[in-house]
Amino acid sequence: MSRIPRVRGFALPLRGDDVDTDRIIPARFLKAVTFDGLGDHAFEDDRRALAGAHPFDDPRFAGAAVLVVNRNFGCGSSREHAPQALYRRGFRGILGESFSEIFFGNAVALGLPCVTLPREDVRALQDLVESEPRTVLEFDLERRAVAAGPLRLAFSVPEGAREAFLSGRWDSLGLLLEDFDAVRAVAARLPAPAAT
Repeated sequence: MSRIPRVRGFALPLRGDDVDTDRIIPARFLKAVTFDGLGDHAFEDDRRALAGAHPFDDPRFAGAAVLVVNRNFGCGSSREHAPQALYRRGFRGILGESFSEIFFGNAVALGLPCVTLPREDVRALQDLVESEPRTVLEFDLERRAVAAGPLRLAFSVPEGAREAFLSGRWDSLGLLLEDFDAVRAVAARLPAPAAT
């Protein structure tokens, strides 16, 4: 299991409230058996509609590891494909004003920290990144702090999620594999399935 005490990298500002999961990854891409390739289709319909003017298509933000968003990000359908698409696109953390509860839970299960800041702080980060795209942004889960250029900001994150990232316990599969003898012991105590 891997600890995630901090996320560091270039950022991509994505402005707009109530960005739903249908926009993050359109429904037609949910037919896949695996999540492979989903990153290529993140915001595909928005990107097509903006004909190259979407932040995901802006070469200034190529290789961004941090997404900076506004209010109620990830609302709508509860599909886990949305954080998967962002993770597979290369994002390793999201800073925003607020997140849909289900999106947040799916992101935690994936190892994609989502932390919240006040609206004015998010806008200051978005303004900074838009004016200086190669600014390195780092958010530290231990200190609950964001550093980007001259900005030093405090963020919020639910303590359970924070502790899961700091301890590495966000990875439920890793937890099972860490003590697989315990899994076998529980399985041995379960009744045999009924014959059909």
